[in-house]
Amino acid sequence: MAETALRAEKSVPTIPRRTKLRRLLQRKSTVAFLMTLPLILLIALLVIYPAFYSLHLATLNKSMQRFVGFGNFTFLFKRETFWMVVQQSCIFAITAVILKAIIGFVVAHFVHNIPAKGQRKWRGMLLVPWVIPPAMSCLAWLWLFDPSYSAFNWVLALFGIDPIPWTGETFWARLSVILVNVWIGAPFFMIMYLAALKSVPDQLYEAAAIDGANWWQKIWFITLPMMRNIIAITALFSLIVTFANFDIVRILTAGGPVDSTHVFATWAFRLGIEGGDIPLGASVSLFMVPILAVAAVFILRDITRRGSEV
Repeated sequence: MAETALRAEKSVPTIPRRTKLRRLLQRKSTVAFLMTLPLILLIALLVIYPAFYSLHLATLNKSMQRFVGFGNFTFLFKRETFWMVVQQSCIFAITAVILKAIIGFVVAHFVHNIPAKGQRKWRGMLLVPWVIPPAMSCLAWLWLFDPSYSAFNWVLALFGIDPIPWTGETFWARLSVILVNVWIGAPFFMIMYLAALKSVPDQLYEAAAIDGANWWQKIWFITLPMMRNIIAITALFSLIVTFANFDIVRILTAGGPVDSTHVFATWAFRLGIEGGDIPLGASVSLFMVPILAVAAVFILRDITRRGSEV
C-alpha cells in the first residue's frame, strides 16, 4: 500500500514555481495591490509613523526624558480650559459642517437648474473661496473684522447700528471663525453635491411628476435618498478637516478672547510649541482621534447598510 501511494504522489505533476508566480501576478487583486503599494508606503511614512510617534510623546514628561504613562492625560482632565476646548471644537466642527452641507445643497440645486452653457461660469465663480489658500482668505477676513477699520462695522454704521466686536467677545469671535470656515468649505460641498445630482436619473423625477409629486416631495423621496452616501462621505471628510482646522482660528483670533475660541489644533500648538511642552501638546492632539473614530464608525456603518440594501 505504501509503495502504491508513493507511486501515485510521483505521478501527480508538480507546478513549477515560475508558473505559480506568473499566475499570482496575473490576478487582479495582486496587480491592484502592487499599484497601490507606493501610496500605502507614503501613507505609512507620513501618517502612521507620526501617529505612533505622537503616542510615544504623550507618555513622556515635559523634558521628554521620563516615562509618565497617562500623567499628561490626567493633568488635562483636571483643567477647565481643556473641557472648554472640547466644547468649542465640537460646536465649531458640527455647526460649520451642518451649515456647509445646507448651503452646498441649496447652491448645488441652483447651479444644477442653470442651462448647461452658463453652468461652467457659475461653477468657476463659486469655487473661488475654496481654491484660494486659506491663509490669504483669513487675512482678508481679518481686515473685515478689524475693530478699528472693519468694513462690516462701516456698513452697519450707515444704518445706525453700533459696531460689533467681531473678535473681541466670545460669542462674536466664535461666530466669526464659523462664518469664515463655512465661506471656505461650502464650495466643496457644492461641487460634490452637484456631481451627485448629475447622476440622478431624470426618469425618476418624470415619474414622480406624473404621480403628482411636488418639489419638496421630489427632494425628500428621490434626491436625498439617491445622494445619501455622497452626503455622508462629504460630511465625514469635512468633519475630519474641520476638527483639525488650524489656520482660521490661529489667524483670526489666536484662540482668544481668553482661550474661548481655541480648538484642538490651536491649543495643542499653544501648549506644545509656544509653551515648550511638546508631550502635553501631543496629548491634546490625540483627543481628536476617539471623537473622529466614533463619528466615522457611525457614518461608514450607515453607508455599508445602505449599500447592502441596494
